[in-house]
Amino acid sequence: MPVEVTWWGHATCTIEDAGVRVLTDPLFVRRLAHLRRRRGELPPPQAAVADAVLVSHLHSDHLHLASLAKLAAGTRLVVPRGATRSVPGLGRLARTAGLHLTEVAPGDEVRVRELLVRAVPARHDGRRLPLGPHRSPALGFVVSGESHTYFAGDTGLFDEMADEVGPVDMALLPVGGWGPYLGHGHLDAGRAAQAVARLAPRAAVPVHYGTYWPIGMDGIRPHEFYAPGDEFARKAAQLAPKVTVHRLGHCERVGPEWTR
Repeated sequence: MPVEVTWWGHATCTIEDAGVRVLTDPLFVRRLAHLRRRRGELPPPQAAVADAVLVSHLHSDHLHLASLAKLAAGTRLVVPRGATRSVPGLGRLARTAGLHLTEVAPGDEVRVRELLVRAVPARHDGRRLPLGPHRSPALGFVVSGESHTYFAGDTGLFDEMADEVGPVDMALLPVGGWGPYLGHGHLDAGRAAQAVARLAPRAAVPVHYGTYWPIGMDGIRPHEFYAPGDEFARKAAQLAPKVTVHRLGHCERVGPEWTR
């Protein structure tokens, strides 16, 4: 059966392929530091049910310890190499919660039952901010089973992207952020459309927008919060008309129908 994808908000997705559930960058809180969830209900408890969890980089909205604590014992947790040195609480959490922790770098592969997960490069500052050392790479992941699904994590556009990622059927691409300005190492809607044109998947889902926003900044450049998904779909239709874009709402799923 082809892959099914559920978008829970921000960069948190469930990829279901060959009967295996993979969760990306889980963030299950209403508030994180100066950010609050402005749109979409919190993911239900079943969102934390997964055979494996992929963490793309060490920023606290992607590697969130309280959200990882919701995982069941025995869950495989795949994180960037060096993560346990940069985030000491991660190793403690893995031990107390009974998680099977695996650190990877670009090119490494991890077998999760019928799936093969391959870490690929991302162009992003992946350290634990605000003062963490540059010990861990930011990653994307390609999840291969009956389909090939690319989860980009956070990344900028780079020349080798298509070669590093390889052929994929589905691409989960960040198209925005959690604030009114995107810095270096991010995809906005236009750059994400360029990425999808290079990758040439059969389908794409825009993520990492329209969920969290800084407290007190609701009226500042609100289109940067609401518009990226539609803008990505419009620009992708121009640059990659053969790619089907599924603009999901929070907690919505795209299933086998995407292959039609």
